[in-house]
Amino acid sequence: MKTSVKYREAMADVRRLVVKVGTRVLAQDSGRLDRRRMRSLVKQLASIQQAGHEVVLVTSGAIGAGMDALGMKDRPTQLPDLQMAAAVGQGKLMACYDALFSSVGCHAGQVLLTHDDFQHKIRYNNARRTIENLIRHKVIPIINENDVVADEEIKADIALGDNDFLASLVVKMIRADLLVLLSTTDGLRKFDTKGHNERIPYVESFSRDVFGLVKASDTRLSKGGMDSKLRAAHTVANAGCMSVIADGREANTLIKIMQGKDVGTLFLASSL
Repeated sequence: MKTSVKYREAMADVRRLVVKVGTRVLAQDSGRLDRRRMRSLVKQLASIQQAGHEVVLVTSGAIGAGMDALGMKDRPTQLPDLQMAAAVGQGKLMACYDALFSSVGCHAGQVLLTHDDFQHKIRYNNARRTIENLIRHKVIPIINENDVVADEEIKADIALGDNDFLASLVVKMIRADLLVLLSTTDGLRKFDTKGHNERIPYVESFSRDVFGLVKASDTRLSKGGMDSKLRAAHTVANAGCMSVIADGREANTLIKIMQGKDVGTLFLASSL
């Protein structure tokens, strides 16, 4: 049996997973929400929940949706403009999710968090209890950074990074077994001296060489890139959780991952 296949067998034991989806998966280039992709994502999440798994969604897309509604062609650089776009887009994003989850017979509940919520004991425990109670009642928590009240997180180098870091904090908060980071790439890729590249099916442990495969990047709509996803995967690995980085635009990516198929790059949990 191939090692990569053996590692994927662990998916059968996953009880609770956190799925993070990036802006570029959810939205068109303008920032307008892509309902076709969102519908596919929602159907997969509902199917996974109905199969007996506990599901939490960490979503980006609010700022992009607000940019589209306000006619902004480029991501704002000023904090008040970012917060304005988030305020406008958050309602549009959740309205779309609510309609789509209702269409497949699922309930969803919104949870807005900031970096400070993970540093303040009372707020941390309140957020954790709320998420746990939503899960207990078969309501899928939809978590996003509260950009409207965020300050340094949204504009500084310690930003949550298109919610990749936020997703890793949520994993540790609720002790999830698996983190899936849905992006516009099919996983971590290795390049040779001739410019050829191939997907890395799994990473057993994090090293300087692994981090050297990527660099930080920003796009017109989103912040983060493979660098922030790799750091999130590293964070949850140290907490005993597996993670997968995969292409969220491909058909049934989540279903294939849960079936143990060789999709994306699997990062193993660190030995405790």
